[in-house]
Amino acid sequence: MKTESIKFEQIKRKWFLVDAKNHTLGRLSSKIAQILRGKNKVNYTPHLDMSDFVVVINSDQIKLTGNKEDSKKYWRHSGYPGGGRHTNYKDLKNNNSEMILYNSIKGMLPHNRLASKLINHLKVYSGSSHPHESQKPEILEI
Repeated sequence: MKTESIKFEQIKRKWFLVDAKNHTLGRLSSKIAQILRGKNKVNYTPHLDMSDFVVVINSDQIKLTGNKEDSKKYWRHSGYPGGGRHTNYKDLKNNNSEMILYNSIKGMLPHNRLASKLINHLKVYSGSSHPHESQKPEILEI
């Protein structure tokens, strides 16, 4: 038997809508990362961009377990010497709640050139409205 590899033209992309309200950050992120990777498809190929588009709403209402709301810190670096910065979870949630979920999902994707293509298929919004109604996203229950 021969193994047929899928061609780029044969990839069919869907749009999914995920409501992050009252979901745990890590569990939701891992499910979304699998969809972005394309692992929910029958003809999954690891080296191809098989991902579907995922629109996440209500990212400001996501939950953390334990005492992570008080102790979790996010680190970023400007690229200059002494350019490291720490941000608390509560500050980031008040200022830019989309980045919490975005960074969590990005960390669960492979760290190569394919991941930079995959992460572009993720759209995260803090409120319940989004500008992707014309794509008719399917509601994804997680």
